[in-house]
Amino acid sequence: MRKINNPWLSKPGYDCFGCCPDNPLGVKMEFYEDGDSVVCFWKPQAHYQGWIDTLHGGIQATLIDECASWVVFRRLQTTGVTTKLEVRYRKSIMTTEEQITIRATLSEMRRNMALIHVEIANSKGELCTEGEATYFTFPPEKAREMGFTSCDADGDGVTAE
Repeated sequence: MRKINNPWLSKPGYDCFGCCPDNPLGVKMEFYEDGDSVVCFWKPQAHYQGWIDTLHGGIQATLIDECASWVVFRRLQTTGVTTKLEVRYRKSIMTTEEQITIRATLSEMRRNMALIHVEIANSKGELCTEGEATYFTFPPEKAREMGFTSCDADGDGVTAE
């Protein structure tokens, strides 16, 4: 498993709720490459609860959406926007969990539309939440206009063409 380097860290104005390490209100996600998947290990916090000790469903949707976007950055070496997000809540995730795992995998490409399957498992490995994200992916020139050049992982030198 290799850590994926955040391509946005040096960009002026970067303050993403999902992945900016300096956003005081954000969820501060970090990502790893595990085969064809992008993975995040995340510790729920009490201030992200809906019901007592239960992770808010909107936060779960955010975790799914953000992890899916990193599949676009890393696996497809471009950027894009979410066009559809479906979430299935199967089991409550407790904010008292030591750690949860969010795993996203590219399921299919239809021209410039990426279909990405995402799962959230609790610390026991039980499937709690599933998501299907559809991303409209940008052509390389549009991604460059947005400041994207590449999304590397530790130990490689991948660059967008």
